[in-house]
Amino acid sequence: MTELIDVINSFKVIDFETEKAIRKYFVIEKLKKNELIIQEGKICNKVYFIKSGAVRRFCLEDGIEVTKWIYTDNQFVTSMSSFFEQKPSFESFQTCEETTVYSLTYDAEQILLEYPLFAKFHIKLLRVYLSKINEFHHLFRTMNAHEKYSYLLDFFPQIILKAKLKHIASLIGVSQETLSRIRASIN
Repeated sequence: MTELIDVINSFKVIDFETEKAIRKYFVIEKLKKNELIIQEGKICNKVYFIKSGAVRRFCLEDGIEVTKWIYTDNQFVTSMSSFFEQKPSFESFQTCEETTVYSLTYDAEQILLEYPLFAKFHIKLLRVYLSKINEFHHLFRTMNAHEKYSYLLDFFPQIILKAKLKHIASLIGVSQETLSRIRASIN
């Protein structure tokens, strides 16, 4: 659980009591490859911290799976609107490989939020994530496919290493053949 505690401390240094509670309420889970951990249409009851592995976020558009993001080591994963508002998710999350996570249920999160240092961490984390999501969508929307792939290579190389080509192609909005040409032009 060292990875999780280190990430939390990088946002807000916590005390012994808060760390003890975090260790109590976050549960380690080993997930199989291609396991659905959050399903569209169902209420998301957990937030996950990836110790190792990868998780793909996707939704169905005209019956086709469209990858929206791929999360890797030391990232938090959840369907935010579903988890925070306890309403059905409009997206699904699936492991890309065998993945080990620390999970926290909605009810356990409510208990942890009673700890002031965890609540301060939570607010800082959400602010950073929301800011990065906003920035990402602005940048990614204006890039062509070659620029998007280069952006992933520069800033998110773990996605390139861990994800299937078809999921990367879907993420940047091109066919696998076009992605192969982009990769060849970079190499």
